Amino acid sequence: MTETLYPEFKILLVDDERPWLRSLSITLEGPGGYTNQLQCSDSRQVLEILAREDVGLVLLDLTMPHLSGEAVLERIVADYPEVTVVVVSGMNQVETAVKCLKLGAFDFLVKSVDEEQLLDCVHRAVRLVELERENQALSRGLLLKQLQHPEAFADILTQDDGMRAIFQYVESVAVTRRPILISGESGVGKELVASAVHQLSGRTGPLVAVNVAGLDDNVFSDTLFGHVRGAFTGADSARAGMIEKAAGGTLFLDEIGDLSPASQVKLLRLLQNGEYYPLGSDQPQQMQARVVVATHQDLAARQAEGSFRRDLYYRLRSHHVEIIPLRQRRGDIPLLLSYFLEQVAEELDVEVLQVPTGLPGLLAGYEFPGNVRELKMMVYDAVSAQRGSQLSLAVFKKAMGVAAEAELELDVVLASRLFSALERLPTLTEVGELLVDEAMQRSQGNQSVAARLLGISQPALSKRLKNSRS
Repeated sequence: MTETLYPEFKILLVDDERPWLRSLSITLEGPGGYTNQLQCSDSRQVLEILAREDVGLVLLDLTMPHLSGEAVLERIVADYPEVTVVVVSGMNQVETAVKCLKLGAFDFLVKSVDEEQLLDCVHRAVRLVELERENQALSRGLLLKQLQHPEAFADILTQDDGMRAIFQYVESVAVTRRPILISGESGVGKELVASAVHQLSGRTGPLVAVNVAGLDDNVFSDTLFGHVRGAFTGADSARAGMIEKAAGGTLFLDEIGDLSPASQVKLLRLLQNGEYYPLGSDQPQQMQARVVVATHQDLAARQAEGSFRRDLYYRLRSHHVEIIPLRQRRGDIPLLLSYFLEQVAEELDVEVLQVPTGLPGLLAGYEFPGNVRELKMMVYDAVSAQRGSQLSLAVFKKAMGVAAEAELELDVVLASRLFSALERLPTLTEVGELLVDEAMQRSQGNQSVAARLLGISQPALSKRLKNSRS
C-alpha cells in the first residue's frame, strides 16, 4: 500500500547545513507525522521550487551563503503571499526576530528550541495554511451558481431547489479537511451525501464507514484505533483500525449521536490532536483520513441537555449539512416512484407496472416518517405482491396505515351527508376554494402536488388560483 503524505501541501525545509536538515526532517516526520517534505540546501533554488511545487509552509534558516534568509523571506512574501514562512535560526537576537516578523514571517524560532515547542509551532502553521485554503475553496464554491460535478450526486434523485442548494454547499466544503456533520431523519440518504463528499474531496484513499451505534467504549476504541499483538487477551496478532484503513480517504462515522461519553472524549482528542494510539501501543499514529459523521438525532438538543459534549459538537459541526425530509419536497415523490418502479422491475426481471390514477395523490398526502427509504420499501413490496399489470392501491394504503384511516374517515363523512345540518348550502365556488386552500396547505404550496390531491390538472389549478386572487 502506498504511503499517504501529510499534509496535502508540501513543507519546504531550507538550510545550508545538511545534517541540520536531516535532523529537522526526522523530527517532523517521526513525532510530528509530517511526511510531505522537501529539502533545499541552496537558498538560490527556493523560488524555483515554489514555482513548480505545491508548497504551503517554509521552514527557513537566516544565515546562508549566496542569498540570505532575510532576502529569501522578502521574495517569498512578495511573490508567494499564500506561502507561510517560519524562520528557524541559530541566532537568538530579538532585533532579528522582530525584523523577520515585520517582513511577514509567521513565527521565529531558535534552533536550540526543544522538540515540543518546534512541533507546536509547525502544527499551528500547518493549521493556518489548511484553514486559508479551505476558506478559498469555500469562497470559490459558494460564488458558483451551478454544480461543477453533478455526477457526484447521481444517486440522489431530486428536482427540489432546496436539495440543489445543499448539493452546492456540499461541493464547496468537500475539498476541505475539516469534519462534516450530516444530519437528517432516518431514510433521507445521509450515507449517499457522505459518499458524494468523499467523491468530491479528490482523496485517493477509500471511504470507510463505521456505524458506532451500540458500540461500547472498548469496542469503539478497537474498531477505530486497532491494536497491537498482546494488547489484551485474545489479541494474538496486530489489527489495523478503521482510521488506518481510511488513510488518504474518508472515515464515515454513522449514528454519531449514540456515541458513549467515554468514546466522545476519545473522538474529541483524535480531532484535536490528529493522532491516536492503537490499543497496547505507546507510539502515536498520525491520522491521515478526513472525518465525516452523520446522525438522525438533534445534537444541539443533546448537548444542551448534557448527553453530548459541547466541545465535540462544535468541532464536528464546522461544516453542517441538514438534509430535507421527503414530506418537505413532495415534488420529488413522482420522480422517486418512477425510479424505484424501474429499479425493482430490473431486479425482478419483470415489466414496469403501471401507476394507478389515485396513487400520486395518495402518496402526496402521506407524511413519510421513513422518508425515501420508506417509499422504496413500499414500491418493492407492492411490485412483489402484484400479479397484474398495474400497481394496487391497497398495498400502499396498508403500508401507510394513517392514510388508509384518513380515507375511511372520508367515506364516513360522505355517507353522513356533511351539509345536512347547514341552513344554507355553500356554493360550488365556496367549496372549491376551501378544497383548493386545503390542498395547497397539504402540499406546502406545490401546485403539481396539490393538483394531484384534487384530481385536476396543474394548469386547471393554476387558473383557479389566479381567478381567486383577482
